[in-house]
Amino acid sequence: VFDKDGKLSIISTANQDSPISIGLTPIIGIDVWEHAYYLKYQNRRAEYIDNWWNVVNWEQAEKNYKK
Repeated sequence: VFDKDGKLSIISTANQDSPISIGLTPIIGIDVWEHAYYLKYQNRRAEYIDNWWNVVNWEQAEKNYKK
């Protein structure tokens, strides 16, 4: 995320909170709550995260980074 001063940070938020709600601009995000992966991966969260990297929209992430 970027803050108002353009500082880049890696954060986590609780309870499905959006960084936008606290004045931050997300570049990319991942949902690691069980509802996001359980049907396909059951308790294999690490595998879900490994596969998530294959579907990241890097062009959009780059646009978000350059804003």
